[in-house]
Amino acid sequence: MNNDKLEIINIINKLKEPKLLVVGDFAIDEMVYGKAARISREAPVLILKHSETKIILGAASNAAHNISALNGGKVKVIGVCGKDYYAPVLMKAFKDAKVDCSLMVSDKDRPTTTKSRISGFSTQSVRQQIVRIDRELNTPVSKRTEDKIIANIKKSVPDCDGVLLSDYNIGVLTDNIISCAIEEAHKNGKIITVDAQENLGRYHGVTCLTPNQPDAEKAVGYEINSKEDAIRAGKDLLKITNSEMMLLTRGDEGMMVFYDEGRYFNIPAFNKTDVFDVTGAGDTVVAAFTLALAAGATPKQAAIVGNLAASIVIRQYGCATTTRDEMVEVWENLETSI
Repeated sequence: MNNDKLEIINIINKLKEPKLLVVGDFAIDEMVYGKAARISREAPVLILKHSETKIILGAASNAAHNISALNGGKVKVIGVCGKDYYAPVLMKAFKDAKVDCSLMVSDKDRPTTTKSRISGFSTQSVRQQIVRIDRELNTPVSKRTEDKIIANIKKSVPDCDGVLLSDYNIGVLTDNIISCAIEEAHKNGKIITVDAQENLGRYHGVTCLTPNQPDAEKAVGYEINSKEDAIRAGKDLLKITNSEMMLLTRGDEGMMVFYDEGRYFNIPAFNKTDVFDVTGAGDTVVAAFTLALAAGATPKQAAIVGNLAASIVIRQYGCATTTRDEMVEVWENLETSI
């Protein structure tokens, strides 16, 4: 095994050390399953006989879950939940995942963000999603809630090794909260990474943003159809955001990490033939990438670690996590020229 591969194993083993803070839009995915029984007499609709309900951490919650799985629970979350049926469901899911949710802010005027997927099956068929119900409020949080979040950020940043802002456009990451998180990270010498889908320019001066290709195209205003386009976009995004690094994820084209005002490194996708479901893969990338940076990895090493983690979770259906041991095993057996 060459030195480069050994260095990545060393970084993976160090992922257990950093403590991270995640601020953003936390949610749960409620998966309701039932067996097709009959057509209702009340209306021409299918009746399902309930078989099970699963609660999965989604959105920013999935990023926190991925971090916890890699560093043994050294992660705190700051966001908003409602005062409703699903608030304790979210809190229990966090606790089961060893995520510290003691600084979550409760707001009676907002629902706990929940996406309920109802799926049915019969004896001779696979599960099919029938309908999805979203409980969420996309308007910015109130000034009172914003002030509580800001106070919790100021309290928490000094005790962590890095901050992750996870923006799913559900209203938690207001301009004031973003500014506070960036300012506190800089003041305390912490890395701060961002996973955002839109308005990347709001995140000015962070350590790194991790947009996927469609989101990057929206930010730069042109399509990315080639490696040359991707290089141009990465450099433009560094200028737009004034960030230290930019991790551009490109699906089956892999990733490109940009740093030092335009230097870049291209990382091919690992295990492309094993893709089952890319749901939540971006959360896994930013979780592993941020942990690696906080553990002392170079931009290239951190991107490889993020790419490796994603290559494992996309083999599973739905939001999933991986472990350090699993990553080491896959990496040792992976044939790559990196």
